[in-house]
Amino acid sequence: MEMRKTLMVGVMAMSVSGLAAAAEVVDYQQAGVTKDNLPATVAQIKSRMNYPLGWTPHVKNLNAWRKTGIAKAWELTWQAADNTAFKPQVIDEVDRGTYVARKVVFNLTADSRVVGLLLVPKGKGPFPAAVLYHDHGSKFDIGKEKLIETWNDDARLESSKGWAKKFFTERFPGDELAKRGYVVFATDALGWGDRGGVNYEMQQALAANMFNMGSSLAGLMALEDVRASEFVASLPEVNKKQVAAVGFSMGAFRAWQAAALSEAVTASVAVNWMATADGLMVPGNNQLRGGSAWQMLHPGILHYLDYPDVASLAAPKPMLVFAGEKDPLFPLDSFKAAADKMARVWTAWKAGDKFETKIWSGGHVFEAPEQDYAYDWLDKQFGRNSR
Repeated sequence: MEMRKTLMVGVMAMSVSGLAAAAEVVDYQQAGVTKDNLPATVAQIKSRMNYPLGWTPHVKNLNAWRKTGIAKAWELTWQAADNTAFKPQVIDEVDRGTYVARKVVFNLTADSRVVGLLLVPKGKGPFPAAVLYHDHGSKFDIGKEKLIETWNDDARLESSKGWAKKFFTERFPGDELAKRGYVVFATDALGWGDRGGVNYEMQQALAANMFNMGSSLAGLMALEDVRASEFVASLPEVNKKQVAAVGFSMGAFRAWQAAALSEAVTASVAVNWMATADGLMVPGNNQLRGGSAWQMLHPGILHYLDYPDVASLAAPKPMLVFAGEKDPLFPLDSFKAAADKMARVWTAWKAGDKFETKIWSGGHVFEAPEQDYAYDWLDKQFGRNSR
């Protein structure tokens, strides 16, 4: 027995000695997550992101390519088709000279009846229209009020005026469009304004809870944004062939996404949200904070389509995309790479003149000169004389 013990100890010593020797020469992962909340294997993961459903010069049938991409995008929203009747009801109205401002309650989806702000020009229609999609901004007390001047709500009016001063040269973009003769509409994404109640930290729990119910926060926003465009197109005052999607920041993401997914949208203006996924997932970028990404994160979509690929599903509809030289959120090189990729798709459709990008000298803003340029461009697409 004593001899067996001695032999066992000898074997264990040899084994431990062998392991110790191996540890001196074998490398292994000692830190799995970087200080920027990226996996240490980020380079390997990125190398596999080849977007097989994105457009390439090998695509022969553009309609089939577009149909496949749209179907995949809808699949990954985790949302069911919704054809609920809108049943709008005006609950308040004010006269603003050349147009009327209304607060309208309607069925955004089968689950949610919400309030929106609607601006309708006076005179004989039908009029061109614009669905405005608000930004994120980590500011949840206002949503639709960021873009259209509200009334009979002093707290939100004061908050929205501050927002307009910070980003829009003290203008309300929606009211500027209404002055030009556009029907304008905006409503709240889940978590903002009348549908609020969250803060920056809470939205991550909200997103997780949506996943736990087999749904998706980003997917719901996509569905609701498409429904909003369809609601506007259904209005008797609206020219159904002239419905634009317009948005700033996260609203720009929403605008080009709606243009891709909604047949109701016939043109789009996206201000300061376009880049490649590779260009955003870099150290120091705001995207790596995680919180605000949830509204734009369709699980698995980047296995198939990059951001410019999704936006390109809107081709050959007219699209205008802005960027800012000093925008800290969207690296200029990444914007240019995305824009080049998109331009090739519109060119393939023989509609290169319908896609335009413009880089402004400022930062993450939609100031008066940019608004005027965008609205002049929109007038041109709809065959209207600009002011």
